[in-house]
Amino acid sequence: MSIAAAFAIYFIIWWLVLFVVLPFGVRSQIEAGRVVPGSDPGAPQRTVMRDKLIATTIVAAVVFTLYYLNFIYGFVTLDDIPFLPRAVVG
Repeated sequence: MSIAAAFAIYFIIWWLVLFVVLPFGVRSQIEAGRVVPGSDPGAPQRTVMRDKLIATTIVAAVVFTLYYLNFIYGFVTLDDIPFLPRAVVG
């Protein structure tokens, strides 16, 4: 795997993990009991993006490491997935 391919795969994993991490710990202004006049009551009370970006980077690094180890050593291959049809070799 080239460095560019590894970076591209890490980038995709990072974005997927970010979308998973974003909803954690979000409290709306209604839940907090303090709505700022002129804003949507369902808007977040405060954002903690720095913490979410750090968590995303750490989790994405772990997921990418697992992917890379599987890529190198082949722990799980497509042949190990039972519901996929077997490739026909002519």
